[in-house]
Amino acid sequence: MTAISLGMPDVPVKLAERRRSRKIHVGPVAVGGDAPVSVQSMTTTKTSDIGATLQQIAELTASGCQIVRVACPTQDDAEALSTIARKSQIPVIADIHFQPKYVFQAIDAGCAAVRVNPGNIKQFDDKVKEIADAANAARTPIRIGVNAGSLDKRLLEKYGKATPEALAESALWECSLFEEHGFRDLKISVKHNDPVVMVNAYRLLAQQCDYPLHLGVTEAGPAFQGTIKSSVAFGALLSEGIGDTIRVSLSAPPVEEVKVGTQILESLGLRQRGLEIVSCPSCGRAQVDVYKLADEVTAGLDGMDVPLRVAVMGCVVNGPGEAREADLGVASGNGKGQIFVKGEVIRTVPEAKIVETLIDEAQKLAEQMEKDGVASGEPQVAVGG
Repeated sequence: MTAISLGMPDVPVKLAERRRSRKIHVGPVAVGGDAPVSVQSMTTTKTSDIGATLQQIAELTASGCQIVRVACPTQDDAEALSTIARKSQIPVIADIHFQPKYVFQAIDAGCAAVRVNPGNIKQFDDKVKEIADAANAARTPIRIGVNAGSLDKRLLEKYGKATPEALAESALWECSLFEEHGFRDLKISVKHNDPVVMVNAYRLLAQQCDYPLHLGVTEAGPAFQGTIKSSVAFGALLSEGIGDTIRVSLSAPPVEEVKVGTQILESLGLRQRGLEIVSCPSCGRAQVDVYKLADEVTAGLDGMDVPLRVAVMGCVVNGPGEAREADLGVASGNGKGQIFVKGEVIRTVPEAKIVETLIDEAQKLAEQMEKDGVASGEPQVAVGG
């Protein structure tokens, strides 16, 4: 009899080959080329408040953020960059609008990279040589960050609005100016609040250059709406191999952006999955309170960071099959639950003992996986059925 592989695959199936892009280094984090897709976020504190900014960066670091961006609208912010860049555990990117002098201060401060928005900096094109020379000398990458809301007026006149073509042309024009001065340590973002416009703009860029691409839907909205828009846009592009680093923009605490970005990458097989809870959707067939069971199991396994799939199922239709396919699972019904470990039923317990038993068995599996040297990933809780 042919053996049937159960549980999570060791190697996730690829959706597509990654686009071949130039590799740059943002501090110790490689972006582009064969480097994994990285997750970024941005602090919400005043950068000049060094303590608060470093505290938020520490929280982001703990949540799995790999690169952090800090705003630099004032001289006080620029003066804080040196301390923040030195004390941060992850690479710091200075976000520069309006004042080109802060670009030079950010480079001098030792920031891992600088993001510039050409549409918001007066006479930016006239400063490119100076910026390129300074960035070259310090080996500091530059992100050309084009936003629909601050597109160069010349391109708005040409296209009438921020079309995909206008966004792509703006970014490539600025890149060409840097190229004239021998600077190619660039990455590009072209952000729009409409996922369809954003996706098409990145597709144009992917066809016309080899620079690494930073994906983002700008002003995506509150947590729910922003998560949907970012997931749709990132999923479309990443499934085509387009995208080297991502930032989910939410009207929510930045740690939530990192959680969503991490789960997007995990769901696409672009990052090692951590803990995953598979549970039934709302359904009239359920014979137990699946919502309550799933929430209690999730809470009980909080902090577990091994790649473990746990199925919490509430009826006899899909329950046994889903529980058997997971590393650990329960198929519930009639006040009882069959507990599965690696595809085998190990016991049947009363409904009141399901959560306790699953947590106990999960801990046993996690300990064994750690002994076996199974790589951990960022924790994930996914709801499916």
